[in-house]
Amino acid sequence: MIEGEQSHAAESNRSCDPPTGRSGAILRCRSASAWLGGPPAPSSGAATGDERAPKAIIVPHAAYLYSGQVAATAFAALAPSVKTIERIVLIGPAHYVPIVGIAVPSVEAFETPLGPVPLDRDALAAVAQLPPVKPADAPHSPEHALEVELPFLQVLLGRVAAVPLLVGDASPEDVAAALNQLWGGPETVVVVSSDLSRFHDDETARRRDAVTAHMIEHGAWAQLAAGDACGYLAIAGLLIETTRRGLKATRLSLCNSGDTAGPRDRVVGYGAWMFDDSGGARPQQE
Repeated sequence: MIEGEQSHAAESNRSCDPPTGRSGAILRCRSASAWLGGPPAPSSGAATGDERAPKAIIVPHAAYLYSGQVAATAFAALAPSVKTIERIVLIGPAHYVPIVGIAVPSVEAFETPLGPVPLDRDALAAVAQLPPVKPADAPHSPEHALEVELPFLQVLLGRVAAVPLLVGDASPEDVAAALNQLWGGPETVVVVSSDLSRFHDDETARRRDAVTAHMIEHGAWAQLAAGDACGYLAIAGLLIETTRRGLKATRLSLCNSGDTAGPRDRVVGYGAWMFDDSGGARPQQE
């Protein structure tokens, strides 16, 4: 389990009510309220005046107490594009149900305490034509990695369509192909959900996460491994596609649970990045 899960393990095993299988079925997400509490407002991220429009962000997915402020820095970067964004491609690792390939849900919406988030069924049907992508609700039902990002998006964007993808036993190239299919224009933003290193002491975690940050910022997708980030396959696929399209990563925040709400002898790393075509530096929030 990632930091912040221990206190609510029973809830995390059933974080969403399963779909009924009928037309218009909804996954009712629980992690965003009962397990995690309210998310920090995205506006509580860095107030830099930066007006760049990210095409993609990487955000953590632990309890808001632990990683919410880090995630908020990345979601705040989307603020200049609020009037443009219509669809979020939300991708992360499957923690609970083993899957081969990439799983897409069959339901019409995910529901949080802030209301339903409609899914882009046309986009999901199109990406499901790729061989590694499979319709499967079982991996989505208990999964927290995607649903904890939804309240940030609801607060920031209001009504927006989501395209949820869970990555199991797939290759980075599989992920890149799915992202390419869904890339779209300025109306579409990719959100990759992943924590970094897990359960090392503070010094070891900082060293390992600094190396991972360097790989992300230099597009070194082939060097990423499971010990670097739980969502390393989703990150690697994103790096393939951003490199191909000439987008650069900007670090927004890098810290660990010892900096936020946990002990320093056993920490989880959290980072936030944005990707756009400028590649300019932006002050990191610690």
